[in-house]
This record gives sequence, structure tokens and C-alpha cells, in this order.
Amino acid sequence: MDGAPLYLRPRLEPPLAALLEAGPFLHSLADALGSPLNVLLPDVVAENAARFRAVYRRHHLTGRVYFAHKANRSSALLRRLAAEESRSVGVDVASTGELQHALSCGFTGDRVMATGPKDAGFLWLAARVGATVNLDSLGELEQLASLVRGHGMERVEVLVRLSGFESDSVSDGAGTRMLSRRSRFGTPVRDVDALWKALERHADAVELIGAAYHLDTTGAEEKARALERCVLLLDDCRARGLTPRAVDIGGGFGVGYLADADEWERWTTALSEAVLGERAPLTWRGHGYGLRNEGGTVRGTAALYPAHRTTAGPGYLDELLSRPAPVLGRPPATLLLEHLHDLHIEPGRALVDQCGLSLARVLEVSTAGDEPARHLVRLGMNAGDVSLEEHGVLVDPVLIPREGPQEPEQTGPVGVHLVGNLCLEADLITRRTVFLPRLPRAGDLLAFANTAGYAMDFRAHHAQRQPAARTVAVHKDGATWRWCPDEDYWPTTHPQGAPS
Repeated sequence: MDGAPLYLRPRLEPPLAALLEAGPFLHSLADALGSPLNVLLPDVVAENAARFRAVYRRHHLTGRVYFAHKANRSSALLRRLAAEESRSVGVDVASTGELQHALSCGFTGDRVMATGPKDAGFLWLAARVGATVNLDSLGELEQLASLVRGHGMERVEVLVRLSGFESDSVSDGAGTRMLSRRSRFGTPVRDVDALWKALERHADAVELIGAAYHLDTTGAEEKARALERCVLLLDDCRARGLTPRAVDIGGGFGVGYLADADEWERWTTALSEAVLGERAPLTWRGHGYGLRNEGGTVRGTAALYPAHRTTAGPGYLDELLSRPAPVLGRPPATLLLEHLHDLHIEPGRALVDQCGLSLARVLEVSTAGDEPARHLVRLGMNAGDVSLEEHGVLVDPVLIPREGPQEPEQTGPVGVHLVGNLCLEADLITRRTVFLPRLPRAGDLLAFANTAGYAMDFRAHHAQRQPAARTVAVHKDGATWRWCPDEDYWPTTHPQGAPS
């Protein structure tokens, strides 16, 4: 039925699920600190790191889990990870500012991986503090070597980021050459000979410790192919007298945002039907999320994150390490063990899974002028404050009612459009119709769960001088929730690892 509610309810696990049930506590935070407000659970990031490390132990692998700092700018999360065992957890920084932040949060230089595009200042500071530099190009190598010599610094450990992987000896079974997804980052595999020669030439300034890649795909087969190719290329390095010992496979392990696979299947099917005109629109003014109707056929590709995933995070890593690689036919974990290579990973979204939520106060509820059957719910936030849809993630918020005497409420599920606080037509928190258990009222809160990975502050701004979200760190102390500003969190001897 067209009128049946199409839910996309979030996957919630402890302690995030318990936090969402603490309505009075969350309302007191929003009352004191304003809307929008980000709420983080720092202990969860340490638990997630431990789950990744358990996969390492299962496969008898060594190496380090590097948190991709760009996923969240929180100090509390970084400080909590800095308190972990140094050989197992590090941080991946992609700018001078992130490097400075990591150092100020307790990471020593030898636990830092410097990635991303780099200018001279970034390279100099990384080299000075003893960080590992993940080189993106031959030009970065030349610049780094010059800086090391010019400033009399010790040799810098480097990895070389590779791209453009190609399977020359294996096909997909139909005689087709298999290519990896193109990337503007990294040195193409076809150019590695010049890279090896440059590393030999600069051996007094840099020490090659391994190869790296980061593929913008969820395809495990493609990633396994790249990992295997890196192992084989490092064999060539050893034949030249270089001594690599690690493979860094980047991130992209994913998160399962939704609790119910059937809800995801129903919604995506209904989106195609709506695009074809076979049912009422599901979105604001017929937005198709990349799909379009061409002569009665759905064309295009839905620009949506696979919000329900049966395997994600540590489970995805386990699957990747277990599947046979295409050329040698052995699992990547076996190849790494046989070649005595460490495994480094750089999870961002997956490492902060279930680590937090974003709160928004309901400011006003009205009806849409050109869609009188739909309600507009204006929130005390804008689309930059919770950029779930910017990253293609569709998930329902959780309604947290304001306690106390209320006007009679509309019962039963209701479809609403969530709009922001900017004077812009495009300021939509969600383009789709969101179904809630009842019509919200001014003063209620909507909680967007699991926003710590890229959705919480990746695009936050001060447009129209609207307040950007403040961030707090919380922990459960017996039956009581306690909090502190994100910038005031420091790991202590408290049993939960949070400030007392």
C-alpha cells in the first residue's frame, strides 16, 4: 500500500541504545548546551578497536589499527584511543592540523601515519616527530627526502600508496581483464619501477617499510586482488635490496546503519516504483537519489550507502582476509604470514560505529504548502550539522518526547519532512519522507543515531551565524549518566575510562 509507513529504523547496540532511552538526561544536555548537540561515547571506540584486534589474533597477524582522524574531529575519541596499547592502535592524519591535534591528545609520533595530500609543512612536522609517511606520489618522495637532508633529520619510515591495480594473469572467467576502481591518489602500479629507483636513490633519507592502497569500493574481491598485488610487488622490492615489511589496506570496512534488512529492501524497491510513477513520491518534490524515469525504465545509479549490511567493520576485515586471492589462490592472511608482513588498516567510520548521536530540538511543526498531506518539522540544526544524506546514508531519527503536560497528540505513524534552520530552500535534513511514531511537537528532540563517522562534524559550518554543534563525552556511572565537554575529556583510572 502507498500509505503504509516505510521505516528505516537504526541499528542500536549498547550502550548507545541505553543512552537513547535516557530521555530526561538528553533533554537536560540540550537545554544547557543548545541545539544541535553531538554526544559521544568514547569507550565504544576502544571496544571497536579491540574487535578489530581480535580479527588480527584469529589470523595470527601483527600490525596496527590506525584511526582515520578525518572521520571525526573529537578530542575525546582520540584521547581514548591514545590510552590503548601503543603497538596495536595508532592514528591516521591527513593534514598538519590533524597531526598537531593527534600529538596534543597523547599520540607519540611513532604511532602516527601521515596520509593524504601533503605540503612542505605537513611533511616537515611528520618527519620531525618520527611519523610514518604514506607517500602519495613520486613528487612527495622527492620533497620529503629534500626536507630530511636539508634539516638534518633522521631517516623517515615511508609506505608508498599504489593505485591502478590490474589483474594481468587472471580474468573474470570470460577473458576480461580486471581493473580496480580509478583513484586520483597513489602511484599507478604501471609506474612502480621509477618509484623503486627513487627509493633506492633516497635510501639515506627514507626507509621503505611497505606498500599501501585505499580503494573507494565495498567490493571484497577487488580489495583482495589489490592486497595480493601489493605482496607480489614487495617481493620485487626485496629483490632490489629494499626491506619492506608491511601492507596498509586503508579503510572502507563499512557500517550497518539499519536494524532490518527487509525495511531497506522495501524502501529501495518503493523508490524505484515512485520514480516510475507507480506510487506516490517518497521524497521532497520527487527527488530520485540519482534514479530517473526514461520512457518507463529506471535509469541511473542510486547514490546511496548500503545502509543495511550483514557483514561490516571487523567482520568485513575477517571476510577479506579469509577469501582466496585470485592469482596465488591463498587467503590474504596466509600470504601476509608467508611473507612476514604486518597488516595495517585505517578504519574511520567502522571504528566509531555506535560511538555517538546528534541531537536536534524540534522548533516548529507545520504543513507543507504544496504537499498538505505532509508535515514540515523544522529543527534547531541544518543539513551541515548532520550530513547523513550527504554521504548517502538513510536512517530514521529517534523521537525523544519532552516530558510534562502536552497538547493532545496525533497517534500512530506519521510521515514528515525534516527541514533545517537556514534561510535556504535546499536546507533539508532529509530529502525523503521520514516516518515517526507520532507527530513531533515543539520542544521534543530528534536523535540521529550513529553519526560519529563523517556525519557529525565533517561538513559543519557557521552559515548565517547559526550555532554549530557543541560536543560532549558521556559515560554510564552505575545507574547515572555523566558528561563533560569533549575538550575536557581525559582518560583516567575510572573503570569506564572516562573522567570521574
